[in-house]
Amino acid sequence: MTTSKLKQQFFCPHAHTDFSANHGDEMAFVLPSASEADAGDTLDSAGSAPELAMARVTAVDRDRYLIMNADGELPAVLTGRFAHMHPSPGDFPCVGDWVQVQYFDDATHAAIHAVQPRRSFLRRRLPGERIGFQMIAANIDTAFIVQSCHFDFNLPRLERYLVMAKDGKIEPVVVLTKTDLIDPEALVQLVGQIRHAGISTRIVAHSSVSGEGMEQLRALILPGKTHCLLGSSGVGKTTLINGLLGGDNLKTGAVSHTGEGRHTTTRRQLFVLAQGGMMIDMPGMRELGMLGVGEGLDEHFSLVNAYATQCHFSDCTHTNEPDCAVQRALSDGELDSRQLQSYVKLRKESEYHEMSSFEKRKKDRAFGKLVHAFSKSKRERHGR
Repeated sequence: MTTSKLKQQFFCPHAHTDFSANHGDEMAFVLPSASEADAGDTLDSAGSAPELAMARVTAVDRDRYLIMNADGELPAVLTGRFAHMHPSPGDFPCVGDWVQVQYFDDATHAAIHAVQPRRSFLRRRLPGERIGFQMIAANIDTAFIVQSCHFDFNLPRLERYLVMAKDGKIEPVVVLTKTDLIDPEALVQLVGQIRHAGISTRIVAHSSVSGEGMEQLRALILPGKTHCLLGSSGVGKTTLINGLLGGDNLKTGAVSHTGEGRHTTTRRQLFVLAQGGMMIDMPGMRELGMLGVGEGLDEHFSLVNAYATQCHFSDCTHTNEPDCAVQRALSDGELDSRQLQSYVKLRKESEYHEMSSFEKRKKDRAFGKLVHAFSKSKRERHGR
């Protein structure tokens, strides 16, 4: 692709956004370790392309990207070869990805040649009836799962977020916001409900009014590490990140008389915090379809899984099969029925969507190879 053609693709609707919070901080750009950078193959072979450098994706808007290097942020696009070789959306760069880029025009624009292997990730099934998955963010160390104590708290949704984080090799932390809107006794009961469900994850109670929990959260933001905020719209994620940034850097929505905030975050974006850590803010997700989260399910529902391995049938559904160790533990009071129902529901959902996604992905890869072979044959026929 010529430089002039690349420049035509570099317009980014958000290029005018003030990213000064990411600039001038010596911790803003921390290259991955040699073991991380060299682990496995890249998602696209960059070949012998000259002058490739490492950068990190901080925002995505369709096929336009913002990347960060040691000097600041700049717009980037994918090379044509990358796009043709990777028809699956899950292979495209996402916020938090480390990418190999080539700079143009005095390093004011870039072309993305390859994506480095992801050491952790967040993904979900594509919304609606579409087959496949959406990569949400990558290379995250800690996920703060935010739920409001007042109106939003939903245990099944919390479990979905926990499974999603654990499956992606991310350490979860539960943040209960708007604690000023409920009685202390109600907060104790809420925490007890979480613990009774077998969730041993760290819990931080936070109020933007009193400042409760902010110091605990700041202590969890480690220099050089990447964190993210997960939760529904209006639970206080933007207010929370503004507190961590040390000011009203992001626009927040009004709060209704019910204590429900309005959705304000419209896209995923990586910020650098004063502590030297990085934070990815995300819009609320209406659908959290499970996809291929077997490891996350086994880790989160470890007690259920421990009994499941003792069942007589390896494909036991833990519903009506004979000699089912899970049902026996349920009858003996060693398992909670609500927890088992969540486990069975999420596993069935995950297995169903994983099967569909695998078949679709296999066809996509075959088509990508066919396109590459056709292009190569065409060049050879024309002596190029």
